[in-house]
Amino acid sequence: MGSCIGANIRRERSRLGWSQERLGREVCRGAGVMGGPVGRQEVSRWEQGKRTPRQWLPFIAAALGVSMDVLMEPQKPDEPPLPTLADFLPDDDPLAPLSAREGRRIGMGQVGDLRERVHGLRLADDVLAGGDLIRPALRELRAAVRLYKEGAHSGEVGCALLRQIGELAQIAGWIASDAGQHADAERVYRLGISAATQAGDRTLAGNLAGSLAYQLSNTGEEVDGARLAQAALDGAGPDAPPKARALYLDRVAWAHTKAGEAQPAMRALGEAGEALAADGAGVESPAYLYWVDAGELRVMESRVYTELRRPLRAVPLLRDVLSRYDTTHTRELALYLSWLAVALADANEPEEAAATAERVITLSETVTSDRTAARVRVVRERLEGYRDVPEVRAVLDGAA
Repeated sequence: MGSCIGANIRRERSRLGWSQERLGREVCRGAGVMGGPVGRQEVSRWEQGKRTPRQWLPFIAAALGVSMDVLMEPQKPDEPPLPTLADFLPDDDPLAPLSAREGRRIGMGQVGDLRERVHGLRLADDVLAGGDLIRPALRELRAAVRLYKEGAHSGEVGCALLRQIGELAQIAGWIASDAGQHADAERVYRLGISAATQAGDRTLAGNLAGSLAYQLSNTGEEVDGARLAQAALDGAGPDAPPKARALYLDRVAWAHTKAGEAQPAMRALGEAGEALAADGAGVESPAYLYWVDAGELRVMESRVYTELRRPLRAVPLLRDVLSRYDTTHTRELALYLSWLAVALADANEPEEAAATAERVITLSETVTSDRTAARVRVVRERLEGYRDVPEVRAVLDGAA
């Protein structure tokens, strides 16, 4: 019954064009408990069937303008329509009023300066973790939005500014997510989706939506993550640049993997490889996707195999990637080694898993990354089953 109710709530909410956050506010308003316990995450749990909104059902029905019977009726076999990127725009968008005030004149020179700072922040993220970068990243984003809203500029300059705000939101959201500030990251991503959409840049909007989908998939919202990853791919369209399409498909693969859907995940991985093979064949990929290459696709493939408990495929891929990886990228090195440690444990190689885990723990102590901290916990949990092995016990006791 809970899954039927959840599907019906999602259908009626989509019909109104409301976000999950908007529905939560309307339900609280109807119940007279403003600031109450119903937020976007609670609505997401209802829609996924993880929680049945028993006492809230009358207020949900009233907010949606339907009877309770409509929400409780058995789900029809037809699937609800796939979401579009418009479903994920923020409710209260700082960029929504597109009328810049009469302030100082902004030209392409200032846009170029912002572009250089955005690229510098992106390069810094290659070697520093989210905890070190979150303050400067959010400070740059606030300044960029203020420049757009308070400056006077032509339509061409305004569009270029919006693109840079979108690019900045993508890297700032990624940094916030790495710092464990997931709510802030989601708000930043949604603002970026809005900026990219208003600039008419579907490729950038897809990159932002895919980044948010990746966070959702990794933070217990696998169903929403899969839906948004697919929406990012569909929204960019079949003519998206090869590297962009490969990246979107990689995120679709990961979303299906986290949702326990092996076949769609493997199919998306294959399509990602095909998309990347077309790079350089006419359509130029955006400069901000400089890091998307065959090595990155192999990393994702190995992670998918590890998550699906197929270590015989995962271990060789990970060893190949790590043998050529830049050791100055400490966070990524720790993350990739964590997947290798888990795959080795699954392959019943506890001594090698312990040696790899020790490297993961040592590296993670030097970076302020929530991602690496979470992976250390996963590695330790997986090794607990081998505690009777002396090498494993030494690593676990040392980490404790």
